[in-house]
Amino acid sequence: MIQLKSKVVKEKPELRSSGSGRKRVVVVGAGFAGLSAVESLKDSQTDVILVDRHNFSTFQPLLYQVATAGLNPGDVAFPLRTVLRARNHARFEQGTLASVDAEKHFVTLEDGKTIDYDYLVLGIGANANYFGIKGAREHSHAIYTLDEAIDVRNHLFRQFERAASHGVRDGGLTFVVVGGGATGVEMAGAVAELAHKALYTDYTTLNPDDVRVILIEQNSRLLEAFHEDLSEYARRELRARGVTVLLQEAVESVDPGKIVLKSGREIENGLVLWAAGVAVPPVVNHLNLPTGRGGRIMVGSDLRVIGSDSIFAVGDVGLAVNDKGDPLPQLAQPAIQGGRHAAEQVLALIDGRSTSPFRYRDKGTMATIGRRAAVTEMPVGIRLNGTLAWLAWLGLHVVTLLGSRNKASVMLNWMWHYISWGKGPRVILGG
Repeated sequence: MIQLKSKVVKEKPELRSSGSGRKRVVVVGAGFAGLSAVESLKDSQTDVILVDRHNFSTFQPLLYQVATAGLNPGDVAFPLRTVLRARNHARFEQGTLASVDAEKHFVTLEDGKTIDYDYLVLGIGANANYFGIKGAREHSHAIYTLDEAIDVRNHLFRQFERAASHGVRDGGLTFVVVGGGATGVEMAGAVAELAHKALYTDYTTLNPDDVRVILIEQNSRLLEAFHEDLSEYARRELRARGVTVLLQEAVESVDPGKIVLKSGREIENGLVLWAAGVAVPPVVNHLNLPTGRGGRIMVGSDLRVIGSDSIFAVGDVGLAVNDKGDPLPQLAQPAIQGGRHAAEQVLALIDGRSTSPFRYRDKGTMATIGRRAAVTEMPVGIRLNGTLAWLAWLGLHVVTLLGSRNKASVMLNWMWHYISWGKGPRVILGG
């Protein structure tokens, strides 16, 4: 892949500054990328408007623990107005992006409201990628939002309650996870631990042998982004927790209560969890911005959208590349670093300086399998697994959470679950 350069613009665009003369920066999306950009602009002479469909930021890496009753929903959500409370000249606007007018410098939200900008940072994240598989979108569950995590949590416990009341029918206690990347491995391990421990404490009338957790991966090994030794370690640990790992198996279709594999195998189940990959939100197709591989918005070396002088696309939605020309992974660190870089380039443009190319610094990758089992791979060749990697994973996630209350709550919850292994708030939420 050839790394593209941003278009050189000699004339400054007509800017839509506020009455104070400060340039207005609109940041759409309050994920890792968007919040990193806002944080980097906190001491600047700009007016910042943060736009998101929710009035809170979700810590996505821990959503699977909400889905399996390890954490409460409030542990992974933090109010955006609280984030901006100490930021002078920054405010929050709740809304969902509908369109961008790059020529006239304004965005339109789904409710019809328009917001003018001098510079725009798009960090709108990603959704589940179903790859056009029949029935996958309709009959499986993804975990990319807090609502989806709560929905999965409720579905899991409804299956247990139904089995306890009416017996196990039609694979009602078979839970299938599609995708052997970090998300799929973490979800499979958490569901297996929840299921088996819940049976010993809360659902004692059920037979543990009736619970099956199946992880399906179309490639020849799990965690392909990791070294082979760590992939094999993850497979062994999952099997030790009762997870059936099916490698080199692809999904043909997903029907209500049944998943069909291309090999012809059919698996009756009570829940299909989809963790097979990510795709850009559908709104990207309506923004009239250039897109490339995976539908991601094409950006130049400084993360400005190709053909634009004032729009940046960062995180999962932007097609940033590394020094070899390969797309950066859609993970937290590229998003955080990209958001910070975009903010720095905005300030450079305001000051009349040239922009600089984005250089991603790989800080390593982590994935957890379950209690006292995780894998960590550092760019310098250091590889860890087991308890040490698990402790490192715990520490990193606590440090990167927003809010002191959330950090304390997550630590207390984890300590309680470790001490009282097998117990937890297994309630069905909502109506």
